[in-house]
Amino acid sequence: MTGPTRVSIELVPRSRSGLRAELAEVATHLPGVDTVNVPDLTRFSTRSWQGCTYARPHYRAIPHIRAVDLNPREPLAMAAHLDEHGLDEVLIISGDAPADMSARVYDVDAVSAIRRFRQELPHVRVYAGLDPYRQSLAREQGYLERKLEAGAVGFFTQPFFDLRLMDTYADLLPEGAEVWWGATTVTEEGTLNYWRQRNHAVFPRRFEPTLDWNRRFAAEVLAFARERGQHAYFMPVRADAAAYLGGIV
Repeated sequence: MTGPTRVSIELVPRSRSGLRAELAEVATHLPGVDTVNVPDLTRFSTRSWQGCTYARPHYRAIPHIRAVDLNPREPLAMAAHLDEHGLDEVLIISGDAPADMSARVYDVDAVSAIRRFRQELPHVRVYAGLDPYRQSLAREQGYLERKLEAGAVGFFTQPFFDLRLMDTYADLLPEGAEVWWGATTVTEEGTLNYWRQRNHAVFPRRFEPTLDWNRRFAAEVLAFARERGQHAYFMPVRADAAAYLGGIV
């Protein structure tokens, strides 16, 4: 058990004005949301930790940090910004190679990045990623243990679409690790194919690419997290956040 359940919504910083508008919509329609997590997408000019600034102080905010962007020979570029804006939680992911081949990346993996954050910013709580689709259960379990040993306090999962698979992973996790169980909207065939082909996601036979199905599953994910004293986050993709989560969170 990790305490009261927190609920986060993942907002993409496509533009600063758009992010402000989405935050206003969340504040109006989704009173149960207390946290905002922001991905770091190199095709947008606003970095994740900058986007998190707009969520403060109304929400706790968690920027995604890409390990491959961290120059091992220079200070952490976002450290001062995190402290200035009271951002005391981060999610460290490995990070894909940028589409722009001129962008500089480094040979830094998630485990090394977690260890560095814990050493240089010990007051910052570090979460790591859990991906149920990338490798076998045993390999993913070993990878999660290495992340915990490096200093992670818990995990943000890739979005799930099946409670049975969530239950399997819940049994693998060490007791005391904080978990943010994720769900997202898949309401179009193109998005469904993306998750199947790119991320090798597992969908149950009863899955339907409809908003109604996604709403029912979001409610189930939140109940699953609450039963375990863990957390939930929701990622609206091509869906209005209020239409997706209104009346649920």
